[in-house]
Amino acid sequence: MTDAELAELVKSALLKVAPDLAGEEFAAEKRFRDQFEVDSMDLLNFMIELHRTTGIDIPERDYPKLETLAGCVAYLKTKGFGK
Repeated sequence: MTDAELAELVKSALLKVAPDLAGEEFAAEKRFRDQFEVDSMDLLNFMIELHRTTGIDIPERDYPKLETLAGCVAYLKTKGFGK
């Protein structure tokens, strides 16, 4: 998968948790909490949805790596997803 395809997958997972974000611009380097009104429960549900979508186990210690769109894409690539 390309970076753009991975980014769309991440956006889709986040939109399943927070559908009110549909149509919003996603800044690649800006934390989701700073861009949108998402709380810690939304982010936890996002991690669960990302795991469900990709099949990748995401330990809690890795959550900070997934706070941005770019971070999520990089993380998925390091885990070999989409090759």
